[in-house]
Amino acid sequence: MKNIMNWFMKEESGQGMVEYGLILALISVAVILVLTTMGNKLNEIFQKIVGQLGKASQNSKLQ
Repeated sequence: MKNIMNWFMKEESGQGMVEYGLILALISVAVILVLTTMGNKLNEIFQKIVGQLGKASQNSKLQ
C-alpha cells in the first residue's frame, strides 16, 4: 500500500491534462464574459432599431 501511495505521489502523467483543463476553463470563462457583454450591447442596438422602425411606421401612417 505504501508503494502505491509513493507511486501515486510521484506520478506526473496527468499533470498535462490538468493544465489543459485549467486553460480550457479560463478560456470558457473569458468567452462567457465577452458574449454576455456583447449580448447586452446587441440588445441595445436592436432596441434602437425597433424604436426607429416604430417611429417611421407611425410617421408614414400620418401622411
